[in-house]
Amino acid sequence: MCTTCGCGAGETVIEGHTHEHGHHDHHHDHNEENGRIVQLEQDILAKNNAYATANRRHFLEQGILTLNLVSSPGSGKTTLLTKTLDALQGEYPLGVIEGDQQTNHDAERIRATGVNAVQINTGKGCHLDAHMVGHAMQTLAPEAGAMLFIENVGNLVCPAAFDLGEAHKVVILSVTEGEDKPLKYPDMFHAADLMILNKIDLLPYLEFDVDRCLAYAKRVKPDIQILQLSATSGEGMDRWLAWLRHEHQQLAGEAVEMVAQG
Repeated sequence: MCTTCGCGAGETVIEGHTHEHGHHDHHHDHNEENGRIVQLEQDILAKNNAYATANRRHFLEQGILTLNLVSSPGSGKTTLLTKTLDALQGEYPLGVIEGDQQTNHDAERIRATGVNAVQINTGKGCHLDAHMVGHAMQTLAPEAGAMLFIENVGNLVCPAAFDLGEAHKVVILSVTEGEDKPLKYPDMFHAADLMILNKIDLLPYLEFDVDRCLAYAKRVKPDIQILQLSATSGEGMDRWLAWLRHEHQQLAGEAVEMVAQG
């Protein structure tokens, strides 16, 4: 949990302004009682969840489908995102919140597609939280009916615990990683609604047991949806795009019902 991993000791920078990330005042006194640590964890998550609830209500009111993309570094997450944006431009308003500890390289890759992106640099922080996303939304200001993609910091641990107000967590696992990742990082795969197995074009050159990987993911979360694709070659991308379109349509229906109920 984030209260013991040491993250958040620095400042978070959101597109040109500095935000003191106050709820990450972690204490690391190894003599501290376990009860105090547990209480601190609960306080942090409760505060985050309040922000997440506000974010989620805003997204629903505006009919904005929000996806929280999570993975290890090097999974091909940004490549998948840029190819997705290229395919969907002109079909929906699009926006991206980009999370990294340092640099704006990925945000620049997103902007090169013509889609607006807001960069969040977390400094020593190992994940985004709902408060950061709320601040970034003020700058990004996505249109009603948009698809919003949040590319989280590359990490399969802490982002699992932090709700950002998204409709779905999407965990991306590449075949260049071990097939046992779902068992090693069960919290993340349990928190995700969809797992994307990426870079399947490389399977002929690797020793990666796809069936075992999928079985491990189902062991952690029996109802997790799984898509296999290659963002580079385009194989399987049609199923991912179809999933996004379906989820956007579902959310639009929920938004209409919410307005009707007042």
